[in-house]
Amino acid sequence: AYNPAMSSLSTPSLALPAPPTLAHLLADWLPAFGQVGWKAETGSTNADLLAQARERPEGKPWLLGAHLQTQGRGRVGRSWQSPAGAALMVSFAFDVHLLAADLPALSPLTGLAACESLRALIGNDRADSLTVKWPNDLQWGQAKLAGLLVESLRNQNGLIAGHTIVVGIGLNLRDADTLSQTLGRPIADWSQIGAPADVGVAEIVRALANGFHQALLDVQREGFGAFVQRYAQVDALAGQAVNVIDQGRILQQGIAQGLDAQGRLLLRTDSGVQPIIVGEVSIRPQS
Repeated sequence: AYNPAMSSLSTPSLALPAPPTLAHLLADWLPAFGQVGWKAETGSTNADLLAQARERPEGKPWLLGAHLQTQGRGRVGRSWQSPAGAALMVSFAFDVHLLAADLPALSPLTGLAACESLRALIGNDRADSLTVKWPNDLQWGQAKLAGLLVESLRNQNGLIAGHTIVVGIGLNLRDADTLSQTLGRPIADWSQIGAPADVGVAEIVRALANGFHQALLDVQREGFGAFVQRYAQVDALAGQAVNVIDQGRILQQGIAQGLDAQGRLLLRTDSGVQPIIVGEVSIRPQS
């Protein structure tokens, strides 16, 4: 596997443009988005978009980023914070028409969409080092580059049917070495990727926005089953011995066998293949 610490290639750390500059540029680039905003500071961009959807759900898709989030959230209710400028933090809101039972598949779907979009930006033979660790962490080699959080609510406005889906992403731009030492596990940042010099923060956000939007349109027509083979091309866990962990307890051990048509991780165990439900577990390679 690729080890980012051993690479002599690097991309200079990306500077975040001023919030109004970034918002105006993205609004020009993303005409399908009914609202594009960027704040210097907020509590949580996911929470802001969910609150707006409860009050005024029409006009999606929406995009909201922030240089600093003081109440950022990760999966399973974890808090998530990063110094201003150290990470790209942005959320997207979409209307989707899916059954509630189908919504958990959106977690791996958005991981796939983010991975494919960023691989296209990297655009070289090293892009394959970017993979997805189920359900939707982005990894560069064995190190975490970005995390995603997918949240939903049922639209209450009679004019807007279905659900609002909010996809938030936090992507490390710098400080990977410090984070790795602090957290005690490998962390990557964009400066290690070796992407073309003309790929800036705005280009990353545009690629993610378009990737999420298209994937959500497609899954409503075709279901997640149409994405299973695509996910297999970016799957960081396929064929690995893994532990399924919930609140520090190992619930299952087995060999990861890809995903099923509901977006569940398939685990081959002594008692057969078991589907693992998105959102209830975290996955760690067995030592």
